[in-house]
Amino acid sequence: MKKLILISLLWSVSLTGFATAYYINPEKGMKGNSGESMDKPLKSLFEIRKLRLKPGDQVLLANGYIFKGSLCLEGLGGTSNKRIVISNYVSPEKAVKQLPLIDAKGEEQGIFLGDCSYITISNIRVKANGGKMPEGKSPMRCGVLVKSNTSGKYSGIKLVNLTITDVFLMEKGHQRGKKEAFTPNGTQGYGWGIRVLNTIEGSRMEDLIVKECTIQNVAHTGIKVNGKKNTIKNLVIANNKVTKTGGPGIQMSGILDGHIYHNIVNFSGDKNDSRKWGRGSGLWTWNCDRVLIEHNQFRNAKGPADSAGCHIDFNCSNVIVQYNISENNAGGFCEILGNNYNCAYRYNVSINDGYRVKQKGVASQEGKIFWLSGFNGKDKKHKGPYNSYFYNNTIYVKEGITPKIAVNRAAKGVLIANNIFCFEESGKQVLGDQYKPEVAGEVLVENIIFKNNLYLKAENWPIETPIQDEAPIIGNPRFKNNEGKTINDFVPKNRNLVKGRAIQIKAIPEDKKGLYLGFEMEKDILGRSIIGTADLGAIQLPNKSK
Repeated sequence: MKKLILISLLWSVSLTGFATAYYINPEKGMKGNSGESMDKPLKSLFEIRKLRLKPGDQVLLANGYIFKGSLCLEGLGGTSNKRIVISNYVSPEKAVKQLPLIDAKGEEQGIFLGDCSYITISNIRVKANGGKMPEGKSPMRCGVLVKSNTSGKYSGIKLVNLTITDVFLMEKGHQRGKKEAFTPNGTQGYGWGIRVLNTIEGSRMEDLIVKECTIQNVAHTGIKVNGKKNTIKNLVIANNKVTKTGGPGIQMSGILDGHIYHNIVNFSGDKNDSRKWGRGSGLWTWNCDRVLIEHNQFRNAKGPADSAGCHIDFNCSNVIVQYNISENNAGGFCEILGNNYNCAYRYNVSINDGYRVKQKGVASQEGKIFWLSGFNGKDKKHKGPYNSYFYNNTIYVKEGITPKIAVNRAAKGVLIANNIFCFEESGKQVLGDQYKPEVAGEVLVENIIFKNNLYLKAENWPIETPIQDEAPIIGNPRFKNNEGKTINDFVPKNRNLVKGRAIQIKAIPEDKKGLYLGFEMEKDILGRSIIGTADLGAIQLPNKSK
């Protein structure tokens, strides 16, 4: 008898541990349905709030349908082995591949995760085009918002294969005014693609993943992850496509250990809709530590200021930008601001970046192909950057664009080596112009390694710049196709000029840390192994067979 009772109790406990799948279908769903089968689905997103979701449970939206409203999850936690999953299913009534669409017009967000852990959101489309204005001093509308509301540790949020389009706070026709794009981050309310906020004292987020998502046509930033310093740990943003954002494509702050890779960012700073901000780099970091940005495409960034392909804003350490292609970005290619330590650009290809010309009422900053700026906050004394490494990049600027250079006179620790600077026109020195232009004065730049770079012409690097190449190489690399836009177009054909000509990269004098991933590279931007002495630029030519 005791044995039978024990078996019965174990069976009862195991039943309560079973995961449940809940189905949502706005056409077939009816009041009173349990939602636990396709035959008896729930009807609306609102009903999801009433569910007591537990680890392993799933909430599945029917393909091909529009779900009006907002999907809100608060205070829920799966486990690392039993995640709560929000995704899609194919219903018998509408067997289509088109993913379910959440239409969040008039809502604060299409999907909201507050104080949640170990939740996966996948295979859902979201749009939120205007409608009722949210209340509060700083209203915003988000495709997806992940937020901490109370102190604690929140882990394991995954956003996978989401398509987020047309996210605007205001109705179509809203005019922002000419001055708005000249403010640092915008002063008005906006629509955002994916936004993560971790600003509560005592709150930490870990193991956040955003991958294989498409974000297009939003008023401000496509993917924005923000927290206080070192409060968001282990961030992965990978294989996303971010296009036509009114602000930056991707932006992050407060990150400790980030890996940003295989993303395509195009037309950031877009202004084809008057509700958009109209300014933004493809990607930028602020107040981050140990972030690797690699194998991305940054193209066609526009705006009156910033709007580089990828820039490192102030208060960062150990940010490495490598293996990326940067093309036709108004603000430029390399931009490292003040109070930054041990950051690097290496093995990237830049094509026709930095074409913007400073003009009152049109652009407040010159575009720059290379900029070390000491700016670290408005009205603060310029500071650094410190120990900046720039090596083995391939940079081409066509005729009709003046390549501009700015080096803050108080920068400390600079390495520039093994790069190909192929400029059809002469380079020009400009002053740093973040809010208040730098003024002429004593050059204080120290601890410099600047040598062994290839220039198409001697005048490619302006003589007025406070640092000069001590051992330049002059010659034509003869790229495969100067008019191209791919990495392969910029393979040098002048083998004798570039093959095996690189010098070994070592720490800048007085830099005791170096780069957190080391100096030596095993592969080039195309994934080719670097055997023996490296070549100049980002592309390693194959060794000749004997």
